Amino acid sequence: MTNILETKDLTVTFGGLNACDHVDLAVPTGKFVGLIGPNGAGKTTFIDAITGYVPTSDGNAIFNGSDISELKPHERAQSGLVRTFQSLELFEDLTVRDNLLVAAYPTRWYTFISDMFHLSRKDKEIEDRVDWALNIMGLNDVTEAMPTDLSHGRRKLVGVARALAAKPKLILLDEPAAGLDTAESQILGGHLREFLDHDMSVFLIDHDMGLVLSVCDFIYVLDFGKIIASGTPAEVRESAAVKAAYLGEQAGEIQAQEGERMRSQQQEVGEQND
Repeated sequence: MTNILETKDLTVTFGGLNACDHVDLAVPTGKFVGLIGPNGAGKTTFIDAITGYVPTSDGNAIFNGSDISELKPHERAQSGLVRTFQSLELFEDLTVRDNLLVAAYPTRWYTFISDMFHLSRKDKEIEDRVDWALNIMGLNDVTEAMPTDLSHGRRKLVGVARALAAKPKLILLDEPAAGLDTAESQILGGHLREFLDHDMSVFLIDHDMGLVLSVCDFIYVLDFGKIIASGTPAEVRESAAVKAAYLGEQAGEIQAQEGERMRSQQQEVGEQND
């Protein structure tokens, strides 16, 4: 199986501290991979490095067979490496659909001229892609709503849909379940697994272990910038290093059980739909 993303010895240093310390990681094409760890472990820094928002001091990243270390963030996005952000960066004065359209349409040097003269730049392929992203995330009923009219959970879905509208080869999700309650997290998890049916691979960072264990095929665990464990959800759940460094014995067991329950529910729904 080929890998859509690989890092080798990826290191990010801030003031002499290695926020990411020689990280070796792989995301197989068409798979759902997770990265977990305590606050300050370096998870978001890793995504920032992969997407070009912070410089690396050592190592490299290979995306879709090419070294992307020298590419700028927008060039990486244009190649199919798309991310979400922890904070919701929605345009509050635009409808949900327009939020996606703004992200989906590429910006060119002449964009400001067409905007100045209100020239139409409609592209049917992009318009269809936006509709597709809204449909996957279950947002068809709020396409003309303003973000301020939505619950926090649905606003988070809009943020993910906006990244989807770029039709990425790999989507990097930075804590999409932050601030969601259990029911909203379950809804999100059901949507996320669908991405794999549309020629996408997924890389997920989240503190919701129930969500991570229910949707991921493989999980890496980061602590103090280093990978301390990796494996299937079942293997990670039983890892003593993970329990000690991240979850704590009792908390880990509770969230692991929740993850198993969510995975079972999603499998039952999938069987009913078949």
